[in-house]
Amino acid sequence: MINFIQQTLGPYYFFIKFIHLYFVMVWMWSTAVAFAFYLVPVFKAWRRNPDDPQIIAMRDWAIERFDHGVSYEHVAFPIILITGPLLLIVGGWNMDSGWLVLKLLIVIGIFIPVESFDYYISHLGGNKARLRQTGDPDIYERSVQRHWMFLLVSSPPVMVFGTLIIVLAVTKPF
Repeated sequence: MINFIQQTLGPYYFFIKFIHLYFVMVWMWSTAVAFAFYLVPVFKAWRRNPDDPQIIAMRDWAIERFDHGVSYEHVAFPIILITGPLLLIVGGWNMDSGWLVLKLLIVIGIFIPVESFDYYISHLGGNKARLRQTGDPDIYERSVQRHWMFLLVSSPPVMVFGTLIIVLAVTKPF
């Protein structure tokens, strides 16, 4: 099976690599601007004035739009998870490459768990627009605060380790 994949897709290695890297960039950077320049200022203002109805309305609008905007990220991630193993097989890589082992450990140990929870809080049970429609303000508020805490905890490691993965993939240092 591996030989068949290598022979069939071998001529398309660089095309697969381009798709993989393109979607890595979409995944890493699609929400960075929204997070840094929209969510952070609005949530800081809300923390300073937690009872201001205008700030709460802006916070709610921003987090609901963020839920919608991460759709790009959440389309990109499965494509990364498909093209990555294809590159591994087609390129003939193996676990003797330390850079690859480290890269896979980061993807499996950090990114897959982070993205799994992110899918849930953005699109499934934690989707703020749908929670608002239920009419239960307490559930909505808990969901907004949980999402904010998740973003505060997960964003720095994703940016640091995402950049590290790119460096590992490009330089293959060990």
